Amino acid sequence: MKLNAIIVEDEQTSRDILRNYLNKYCPNVNVLGEAANIDEALVLIRNNDLDLAFLDVEMPYGNAFDLLDKLGDVDFETVFVTAYDHYAIEALNAHASYYLMKPISIDELIKAVDYITDIKTKENALQNQVLVPKTNGVNGKITIPQLDGFEVLETSDILYCKADDNYTEIYLNTEKKKIVSKTLKYFEDALNHSSFARVHKSYLVNVNEVVKYVKGKGGSVVLSNGKEISVSASKKADLLSYFK
Repeated sequence: MKLNAIIVEDEQTSRDILRNYLNKYCPNVNVLGEAANIDEALVLIRNNDLDLAFLDVEMPYGNAFDLLDKLGDVDFETVFVTAYDHYAIEALNAHASYYLMKPISIDELIKAVDYITDIKTKENALQNQVLVPKTNGVNGKITIPQLDGFEVLETSDILYCKADDNYTEIYLNTEKKKIVSKTLKYFEDALNHSSFARVHKSYLVNVNEVVKYVKGKGGSVVLSNGKEISVSASKKADLLSYFK
């Protein structure tokens, strides 16, 4: 599929290199425009229907994070491009889909575009559809420890699990909540063979209970009880792979 993109980069030479790489190696990317600073980028973004933005981190009068803060929630993917690897954590927290180091590797650029193409293809296929998981969850059980022993839960009764430091809150379709002295990673591993997806560092959801996907900076899912949960950009592709 075609991806409408913009390049936000203050150095003309860097813009030229990235544009030429995209034209030569990523023909499905249609570069709609280029910006040298945040103000120019805001105009481009607000006047175009975008799928993808390549953002240089450091620019005059602000940086890529300032730009995203001004925009709020967005429905396009972002690829951060920078010569400084210490921005990686901030980029992840800003829901970046990919992180490219300068000088740009052609192989990494192609991987980034392929990754985002896959995400946008699945998003478009799911738009306006009722979500149906590819497979039904395993009709299994899971035990959770208690002071006087353990309790057995049906995995199909679990809507989602939420991290709370070294504890996990388990929310059930009976509107009950269980608090367990185990990490979310423990339950991610324990439910690995059931239809559960880690959509965020703090959330594990039962994909059989997902009724809607909402596009956004990282996107979000709505569960059968109306609960809306944010999806990290790094987890989006994994989540969407559960659905037809």
